[in-house]
Parts: sequence; structure tokens; C-alpha cells
Amino acid sequence: MEQTAAPDQTEPIAPEPIAPAPAAAALPDESPAAAELDYPIKGPPPGGTTLEVAPGVRWVRMPLPFRLDHINLWLLEDGPGWTVVDTGIGSEKTRQIWRQVFADTLNGRPITRVICTHFHPDHMGLAGWFAREWNVKLWATRMEWLWCRMLCIDESEAMIEGAVRFYARAGMDGAGQEAVRARGNGYRKGVVTPPTSLHAIGAGDVIAIGGRDWHVHIGSGHSPEHACLYCPELDVLISGDQVLPRISPNVSVWASEPEDDPLARFLDSLERLRAVPNSAFVLPSHGLPFRGLHARLDQLAEHHAQHFQEVLDACTDWRSARDISRVMFRPDLDPQQLVFAVGESLAHLHYLVGRGRLTQRMDADGVVRFIRGAT
Repeated sequence: MEQTAAPDQTEPIAPEPIAPAPAAAALPDESPAAAELDYPIKGPPPGGTTLEVAPGVRWVRMPLPFRLDHINLWLLEDGPGWTVVDTGIGSEKTRQIWRQVFADTLNGRPITRVICTHFHPDHMGLAGWFAREWNVKLWATRMEWLWCRMLCIDESEAMIEGAVRFYARAGMDGAGQEAVRARGNGYRKGVVTPPTSLHAIGAGDVIAIGGRDWHVHIGSGHSPEHACLYCPELDVLISGDQVLPRISPNVSVWASEPEDDPLARFLDSLERLRAVPNSAFVLPSHGLPFRGLHARLDQLAEHHAQHFQEVLDACTDWRSARDISRVMFRPDLDPQQLVFAVGESLAHLHYLVGRGRLTQRMDADGVVRFIRGAT
């Protein structure tokens, strides 16, 4: 089983407007699951350079200011220029590295468009900068663009207080609630002003890039409408955060949709991705490119199945999401990490409630608790 640890190892942001959220809730260790995959490329390109991983496909690695300290971005040769897939976080450091890439390795060829897999800041953080710098369109799913726009605009106190109440119902104590309130809307810190218009993409779309067709596959759970791109000619899948080789994408319930069941959508997404051949060379947003897609889909499903059993074993008495976070995660979480741990715990609890394995109630203290039900 993959180790589930403090979710500070990772990127921002899951779909909640109060704080960064992780790409994954596990340490990027060499787990047995990861060891079963094939990694044809043994290391990333040096900073400010690119590496060709398939004909017309180049890898750029950008730094992140988190424990998970990098993101993989992709350049697709596109006629006279390049299509950028994901942008990096919205920081001046990232912009400087991009300028170095433009000057040193792209042979002066322009950017033709920007495609973002989802709205998290390390993926869409510089979409607005690219759009304005190169006068190009952002291509993304409609839901991901709308989340980005909304979180960059909404500064309301009601949004923050709603999040505080949400975590209180989950069993978070006063100190944790105050940390949520103090953080406010952390999303905008990693995103430059996003484009005001969009070229929307969706499931089943085919995007012609450099004379090759890239098919859009949609995932959910980690983000609302996550786009993955598969090129049959190259047998290459750009998986974003939906499938990562060594860590499991964060799947959480957030205050914006407090009764959500994101794990159901995530597990369904894993099944749909089996339409992509197992032979595909997978280009993930974190970690190394790999082969063994279907094995990795199996591993991710098993990872959550083991967590479901841990939660059921813990719910022989009434337990809050905060209680369950102590089972699923290490105990020494700081307030920010705790937000992510509680959200992921709620995702597992809600999945089990939806399948009749747990019952929930709100107690007199306003905390929602869960107990094992019919099996």
C-alpha cells in the first residue's frame, strides 16, 4: 500500500477557495507500486532546458515552493511554433525560467496556444501571462477555467466563514478553524490574472497539434473536469495530476460542495482511462514519465480500497472526519496540512456513506460523525 502522509508534500490547489491543496496525499517514496512501473527516462532535464521525450514533444521541469518541489510541463511542436501544456505557478521565478527556455531552446519560435489540464496554480498559474505575452488563447475545460476565474475574483468574507463552519462540522478544533480564517483565499497568490475568454475543450474532442491528433480524456475527483491528452500516433498520454507514478492525487471534499462524493468520480475516471492503451508512454505532472498505465490504475484503486477498510475498521464507534484523519495521516500535522487531511478523510467517509457502509449524524455539538453500518 502506498504511504499516506502529511499532505504538505504537494502542489496547491484543490477546488476550495481558502487555501492551497495538495496534488497528492502521499510521500513520493519508492513504494512497491512505483517499483512495478517502467521508467525509460532516468532523470528530468536541467532547469531552464528541455528534453525531447517523443517526436515533437519536449519536457520542461519547473520548481515549486513546496515539499513536492517540481512540476513537469510539456511543449508540443505546432507548425511554426509550440503549444504549451500547463504553465507552472504564477511567480516571477517561473516567468524567468520560461524566458530562458524561449531564448535558449525554442529557436525563437512563438507560442501558438496554451492548454491547461486543470485549474490548480501550478498548472494554470501563468495562463494569463502566456495569453497576454503571446496573444494566444487558453484551451481548457470550461469547468476548470470557471473555477480559476471565480477563485481569482471572490474575496467575500462569507466564503471564508463558510469554510470555517465546514471544518468545524468536520470536527476541527478552534485553533484549526482560526488557521482557516487567517489564511483566507490563498489561491490568488499563485495565479496571475487569468484570461477573460476561453477555447473550451471536452471529452471526446480531438485537437490537431503539429499534424498529430490529440484526444481529450476527462477525469474528475482531483479537480472538477481534468483534461488528459492522448496521441495515438505517438502512443503518448499527458496525464496531468489524474495519474501520477509514485503518489496518489489528492481527492478531497471542500466547503464549496460539502456533501460531495469526489472519490466516486475519481474511481470512475480511472476506469474510463483504461480506454487508453496500456502501452502508452505516460507523461505525468509530477515524477518521471513511465509505462504501465493499467497497472498504475489498478494500484491507485487498491490504494483507496485499503483506505476504505481502514476507515471502516475505525468506525466501530461514532467518528468525525478529524478523528479519521488521525487514522489516515501522521499525527503531527500543522493547521494547513490538517485542512487537506480532513478533506481527504471526508472523501473516504462520503464514499462509504453513499454505498451504505457507514451512517452519519450531526451531534449536539454541531459535529458530523460516522459509524459503521450494514456490510
